Amino acid sequence: MPKEVVITGMSLISSLGLSLEENWNNLVAGKSGVKNITMFDASSLTTRVAAEVSPAFEELSRNYIKKRAGSQMTRVTRMCVTAAKIAVQNSGIDFSQVDRTRCSVIMGVVNTGNSSAEKDTTPQNTVFKTMTNSMPAWISLEYQLMGPNYAVNTACASSAYAIAFGYEMIKNGQADIVIVGGADSIINFEEIQGFNALYALSIANDPPEQASKPFSKDRDGFVIGEGAGILVLESKDHAIARNAFIHAQVAGYALTSEGYNIMAPMKDGEGMAKTIEQAIKNAGISKDEVGYINAHGTSTELNDRYETMAIKKVFGEIAYQIPVSSSKSMLGHTIGAAGAIEAIITAMSLRSGVLPPTINYNNPDPDLDLDFIPNTSRVKDIRVALSNSFGFGGHNATLVLKKHL
Repeated sequence: MPKEVVITGMSLISSLGLSLEENWNNLVAGKSGVKNITMFDASSLTTRVAAEVSPAFEELSRNYIKKRAGSQMTRVTRMCVTAAKIAVQNSGIDFSQVDRTRCSVIMGVVNTGNSSAEKDTTPQNTVFKTMTNSMPAWISLEYQLMGPNYAVNTACASSAYAIAFGYEMIKNGQADIVIVGGADSIINFEEIQGFNALYALSIANDPPEQASKPFSKDRDGFVIGEGAGILVLESKDHAIARNAFIHAQVAGYALTSEGYNIMAPMKDGEGMAKTIEQAIKNAGISKDEVGYINAHGTSTELNDRYETMAIKKVFGEIAYQIPVSSSKSMLGHTIGAAGAIEAIITAMSLRSGVLPPTINYNNPDPDLDLDFIPNTSRVKDIRVALSNSFGFGGHNATLVLKKHL
């Protein structure tokens, strides 16, 4: 009998805060985490804004990571490990009381952040800082977990894939607990310069807070963000047996590959639509149950246009009744961490009955005519929600989450 999968722990580190509560309050308030870049001199770049995590993070991380281990991690890996330890605390799990052979770690990792912006890299720690498997490995080592630990790289959909794989392990009875999520930062000179060369980034530097404007007519590219999002997935039976608080249920997902273009999505959102359609089918829900969609919503011309078309293609007339919002309007695009961060936001929306807005939505694109929750959060009790992630290389993911009743 397939197991039901629930979320019993969550944590979030982003430009809007170092705790889940701080992030959620700022998201609901419609605040932007985008500011002028301070991590390096960006004055010669076309894009000079990003959503940076506060320097206060380093002080926080020292409460969770020993000095020697911390020196072997990049700042991004420290974000991941710190967030994981906070998520485990949030879950109330005592790993000495569970079967560690049935506990796993799966992280979405595009890179470890060992770039020109990284400090204190030496010959002694270069290898550890560069290992893309280091994030799940450090977490597994921390709790002496003996189930599989590994990283998955599917670009901007990486941590959504990690959630899907964790869900499968629990559903199929291979694990009781899986720590999933991801962390990322590409706020560095070379990658911003590279994305500028592809005309993918916003160059609306002034004011920084208004640079990310998904679904708006004057959108001009995505804004880079950074951070970490970690969820503790658990079988419902296991969670209930230890009287755990349940944030939400993971009801299903779909993962697809477009096989179309290394950068652009399939024309008219066809690949996105197939992913959403398959996720709804896999979760065994009806389309009219969907009460909210946390969009991939990058603020690029093609993504926003095609994602809107995909939602219309899947839902038909009821698409206009489904609130949709983009968290990237406030957090920027956190790349490998985006899928997990947005799944956490979706779970919080289910739990709280509040839907975060799409900010900077002041100049609507008449072709993109869905309910994008403009500028102000909305109180609405929802039972089912979707979270979309679509990555370079045609990596698509849609997660289906349900309210825990």
